[in-house]
Amino acid sequence: MSAAIDRGEIARLTSELAELADPPTPEALLRLLRLLYRIGRADLPLGRLFEGHVDALQIVARYGTGAQANAAAAIARAGGAFGVWNADLPGDPLRLADGRLVGGKAFASGAGVLSHALVSIDADGRRQLLLLDLTALPPAIDTEWWRVTGMQRSETHLVRWDAPFPAEARIGAPGDYVGEPWFSGGAIRFAAVQAGGIAAIVDQVRAHLLESGRAEDPHQAARLAELYLCAQAAADAVAAAARGWRVEESEGTIARTAAARVAVYQAGERALTLAQAAIGVQAMFLDHRLSATLSDLNVYLRQPAPDAQRARTGAAVAAGLLSPSL
Repeated sequence: MSAAIDRGEIARLTSELAELADPPTPEALLRLLRLLYRIGRADLPLGRLFEGHVDALQIVARYGTGAQANAAAAIARAGGAFGVWNADLPGDPLRLADGRLVGGKAFASGAGVLSHALVSIDADGRRQLLLLDLTALPPAIDTEWWRVTGMQRSETHLVRWDAPFPAEARIGAPGDYVGEPWFSGGAIRFAAVQAGGIAAIVDQVRAHLLESGRAEDPHQAARLAELYLCAQAAADAVAAAARGWRVEESEGTIARTAAARVAVYQAGERALTLAQAAIGVQAMFLDHRLSATLSDLNVYLRQPAPDAQRARTGAAVAAGLLSPSL
């Protein structure tokens, strides 16, 4: 297994960001997505953490005060690492109780790596965001829960607090977090990371076949061709959604993002099957270059509700929001 991810890797990548707030134009968004794609192609768990870092900083810039946004940006530029922890811990959600922050979060990616986490609590039936300094308010981290076949290095754990509530940590108003098109349309970022992971499969299968002298076998050549088409279809879908991303066209933006997610999911599923057929049992050995990539992508593709994105895409086609074009 590759070495653990450290905060310095996120800091080095932060220096490549032109801005820490929302990209102001579709062209700027595409530049960001190309960076995420490149990171995912090299290291999917790092891509997952860096996408969360970008998401958190954009949310703070969008909904926080000017002072909060400036402080977060300064911390990030100085080496801090941010993330978004939204999934409630079943049976013990994060909440306010008698002036204290109690309960926890599940699927807290980067626990033990991040310096700051943007977490959500219920406030009158709506989600209120809090930006927590994890040095000042360290959670208890349950590292025994994350026993999965892939994405181990994303350090996705269960976290819990029982600490004084920091009122100054509030970011925006209740309900801001789920504002559209940012909430649904923002999924285009992790779709770009996933598309990079599919490209990594092409790279690694190609390298294996060349090294083993099997690339000219007609069956393997056919698999390489189809792998390329899968990876390019995923990348093209993300790029198309980015070019059509408009704040003022929320429904269309959400529909195009959902379609990109479906395209990436389908391409990823097919690429996983093709790669295993091309390499065979060797790809399942833990020390093979492809083993971690296949396992990581297989887990990462299960990002919440892929089936819902297919239904959303179909509804958008029926409504005329999506139509094939060249």
